[in-house]
Amino acid sequence: MLPTIRDAEPSDAAACAAIYRPFVLDTAISFETEPPTPAEMATRISAAVRSHAWLVAEAGGETIGYAYAGPFAARPAYRWSCEVSVYLETGRRRTGAGRALYEALLPRLIDRGYRVAVAKMTLPNDASMGLHTALGFRQVGVHRRIGWKNGAWHDVAIVQRELIDGCEPPVEPR
Repeated sequence: MLPTIRDAEPSDAAACAAIYRPFVLDTAISFETEPPTPAEMATRISAAVRSHAWLVAEAGGETIGYAYAGPFAARPAYRWSCEVSVYLETGRRRTGAGRALYEALLPRLIDRGYRVAVAKMTLPNDASMGLHTALGFRQVGVHRRIGWKNGAWHDVAIVQRELIDGCEPPVEPR
């Protein structure tokens, strides 16, 4: 059964922080080295909701994952591009939850006027690469040995998806 997807609120911060914590502490999937506190996660949620989007997935009344978008880069010419991420509770990969989150997130970004979504993933990560490929992202590059974590250098793949086709001048993102 697919999860219920809804807009995140600052009150979801503790659940999101708990989902993210093992990725920070136990893997190189995240290049953060200290897990964010629920208060920091609430700040991130509030910022994302204002400018892009942050969604949570629930099953059985429990938060099992989240996806969000934020700025791709700080320079003004990048303002129509965004970076997206999805995180699922341990053991929830390949359940359809990541796809469900992205299938709700990407249309919201289109509605807000974003034209390109970019995702980055530490390699190897077959599950994440498969998800992004299935959703129409294409690989556009790899940063080689870009991050040092857990005693090793790691490569990061960059994938992107056009959200809006065409070369006409864009309208300001909402």
